[in-house]
Order: sequence, then C-alpha cells, then structure tokens
Amino acid sequence: MRISTLLTLVAVLTGSVISTAPASAAASVATAVTNEQSCHLMPLADSGIGLRHSQSVGVLYSENTVATLQYLEQYHSVALKGVENGALDARIRNAFINSSDPELAIDWLKASISREFASVTVYHNLDALMQARPDVVVMLDTYNQLVTQRNSNVQARFIAKFYDSNLQYIGKAEGVDAKELTSVWVHDKAAAEIAAQIDQQRELQIHALKQFDASLKALVTTGEVAQVAGN
Repeated sequence: MRISTLLTLVAVLTGSVISTAPASAAASVATAVTNEQSCHLMPLADSGIGLRHSQSVGVLYSENTVATLQYLEQYHSVALKGVENGALDARIRNAFINSSDPELAIDWLKASISREFASVTVYHNLDALMQARPDVVVMLDTYNQLVTQRNSNVQARFIAKFYDSNLQYIGKAEGVDAKELTSVWVHDKAAAEIAAQIDQQRELQIHALKQFDASLKALVTTGEVAQVAGN
C-alpha cells in the first residue's frame, strides 16, 4: 500500500473538514464555559442535592457538542465516498468510516446517562428544559479530533456537568483520552498496518467513553450513599 494513496484521502478529509473542525482542546474548554454562561449554568454555588437513580434528567448539548457532531458528520461523509478512483484499500477506507461514526459517542453517552436515572430527555434549548422542570439538568460537552494530513493528534473528551433544578452545580462525569498517530505517515507501511493505526481513533473514543461510564457511576453512587447516610 503506497503512502501517497493514503495521503490522497487524508488531503480530501483535510480540505473538506478542517474548516468546521472543533477548536483546539484549550479553546473548546473556553467555548464550554461561554455556553454555560449563556445558559445561566455557571456553578455560582454548589447544590446540596445529590444524584439519585430515581431522578428525571434533562440534557442540553453545548455549542461545542453541536460543532463536534457536524465535524464528525462531514468527516464520515468524506470517508464514505473514499477516493474517487477506487485506489484506496478497503481496509483503510473502512477504518476511516468506523472511526468517524458521528453517532457512536452521542448514543453511548445518552445510553450511559439513561442507565443511571429514571428518565432522560434531550432538550434543544434551556427554556424548553426549564418548562419541563426535570430534577436534574445536564450540560453535555463533547470534543473529538481525528487524523488529517495537518493533524496526527487524535483526541476524545466527554464531559457531563450536572445541576439541580435551580441550576446550582452538583458535579461532573468525564472521560478523556488522546494519542499521537505519527506512525500513520511512515512510508511503505502495509495496508493492514495503516488500517490498524486508523482504527485506534475508534478505540480511543471507546476508551474515553468507558472512563465516562465509570465516572458517572461513581458520581451517582456517591449521591445515593449520601442520601442513605442523611436518612
């Protein structure tokens, strides 16, 4: 498998996706903070309410999450098309497709939250959520960065910040992972090796999502224990 063929696809991905890619990790954190300010979700005071399995949850997507979903959809769309002349090895093409699935993380996160609470509903804006009055409000912030010709630093970060019905901060669950895929660009690498490298993008996301699962479970368990102790 010639590296020039791989670079052809990556160049296409770069040209089609880079303009809408999420900001750097540092910038995306700033974006999340700005989103919380605009939604009046800044943790001005800690809530005295703990998380419990019996609670209803309303979820909001941060602007960063919306941008990340758009970024993954574009990346995934280009990967599905592959290289027009068909020169790209199917294993590499499939690795790009599987590792850029825009539904992977968001579906996983919603399922993870649903396992821990009585009901979970996603709202398009804060006004609609506040009218519904769920027990708990969640600001879901996600960030993904995938490999392109200009970038070999793959990242995945998933954060859920929890607030009570008065928008006071309860706590957060998170999962984070990052890896440099510089070996993808080594010349004369076999197609199977390249595909395995690209597959690490999906593996990295899943690792971060499993971290999120564990973090959320621990957060809810702490709330349940505190409730029992208070009784």
